[in-house]
Amino acid sequence: MSTALILGATGATGRHLLRELLANDQWSKVGEYGRRVTPEADLPQNRGKLEQKTINFENLEAAGLKDGRWDVVFVTLGTTRANAGSAEMFEKIDREYVVNACKAAKTDDPEHQQRVVYLSSGGANPSSYFLYPRSKGLTELGIARLGYADTIVFRPGFLKGAERANKRFAETIAGYVTGAASHFTSSVEIHVPVLASAIMKAGILGSSGLRPAVGATKAGQEDAEFTLIDNKGALVLGQE
Repeated sequence: MSTALILGATGATGRHLLRELLANDQWSKVGEYGRRVTPEADLPQNRGKLEQKTINFENLEAAGLKDGRWDVVFVTLGTTRANAGSAEMFEKIDREYVVNACKAAKTDDPEHQQRVVYLSSGGANPSSYFLYPRSKGLTELGIARLGYADTIVFRPGFLKGAERANKRFAETIAGYVTGAASHFTSSVEIHVPVLASAIMKAGILGSSGLRPAVGATKAGQEDAEFTLIDNKGALVLGQE
């Protein structure tokens, strides 16, 4: 059995991923670390292996992320510019917090082969003119440069059924569009529970264990290579 750390378990995808991890016998211990953690009333009954800890991303040295010696680090942490309040704060939360937390969770033991699985976004591009896809693309590269034994990145399309406290009007419109398009292509949307299942399975299988049908590819740069799974691949993996 393996141990898993999830960063961002209270988000739209993270809450489903946490339930997947707790329900699967592959994991002997599951850590939920974040600015806030799932309230006890919202946790499933099978939470005996869950370890929760509220951490300050401005003081990760005190968070003890290394102490768990996690085998797989799952990252579903992110925000929007509107929620962050400014472009500067968005990049701080969406990129700096994520990369620094992954760095802090990496053990100093060269014999411990750790894997990191990051939920990015469709269209992520470090060279993009636009803030959101650029930040996601730079975060991908930042994580890939940390030296994990295996780095897997998901770039899903529209997240169907995402539960958000303040759903955005643009998301509602996008949902109608991608819902119609999904009848003709598998690249535009994915139901959140299916995505969560795919993310967990990738954490178990690793890059080398993914079936060809998933269509995973190598992406990134020479000094920051990672395994990329797009929306179609996430659908295949999540529904296996």
